[in-house]
Amino acid sequence: MEKPVVHPFIPIIIGVFSVALSAIFVKMTSADSGVTAFYRMLFSILIMSPIFFMKYTHEIKKLSKRDWIFTTIAGVFLAFHFILWFESLNYTSVASSTVLVTLQPLFAFVGTYLFFKEHISLKTLISGMIAVLGSVLIGYGDFRISGTALYGDVLALIACALITGYLLFGQDVRKRLSLITYTFVVYGVSTITLFFYIIFKGESFGPYPASEWMWFLLLAIIPNLLGHTLFNWSLKWVSTNVISIAILFEPVGAAILAYYILGETLSVSQIVGGSVVLAGIILFVADYQKIKSIFFKKKG
Repeated sequence: MEKPVVHPFIPIIIGVFSVALSAIFVKMTSADSGVTAFYRMLFSILIMSPIFFMKYTHEIKKLSKRDWIFTTIAGVFLAFHFILWFESLNYTSVASSTVLVTLQPLFAFVGTYLFFKEHISLKTLISGMIAVLGSVLIGYGDFRISGTALYGDVLALIACALITGYLLFGQDVRKRLSLITYTFVVYGVSTITLFFYIIFKGESFGPYPASEWMWFLLLAIIPNLLGHTLFNWSLKWVSTNVISIAILFEPVGAAILAYYILGETLSVSQIVGGSVVLAGIILFVADYQKIKSIFFKKKG
């Protein structure tokens, strides 16, 4: 039995708080969605490069054809997740967009069952649905039946499906690769995908004012290198389901941050919804023996 150096709950919690800042940073930029996503990934690669090239290049030879295929798909999914989610923030509120993009259990429960034959207990299913209900309540007041907000909501929902696919493919590969190698390759594929997307769309790589570069860099350091990288680390010991349910706390953090930073008001439904999300997550983690069996799996 291989145990992690710290309990996976710790990096997952840090990761959730880190990605909660993502929507705020994106709202502060004026660049096109593809450009924002591209520089987020490019700066992440540049920051990781010294460590990767000094210590981990030899692991590239260990990647099988299956690993390359799965890693490439994960990278492409991640790229288009960012494109669609960032674009959705141009049409709908932080609360609505973040809620929809974090409804991952709806896709993760199906994906882990179909691809990994993971058993979904009734308690897990109920707790996940409670947390999803809370997320819906958070964005209830912002959902629209028609107009541009509906378009933004649809984009966010598709982005949700893509990020779940990214985690599902990563769950398979991460068990055989180190965190640095897997993350570097996935982020590299994502960066290349976004580069060609920008050229295809005719978007501009620059120049941008200093404030834009600051937001690009913060997106790389906090949501990516602290958020998504910590989720990737956790995938070696946990199921995509665990991370998907934990990420349901993101709308709570995003709504609070949007209130203080962007001046977006907190409605009664958002406050109630945040409480329901917390209740669902607490129910999920209450059974320690179940969580222990998920986190610390015997290999072979």
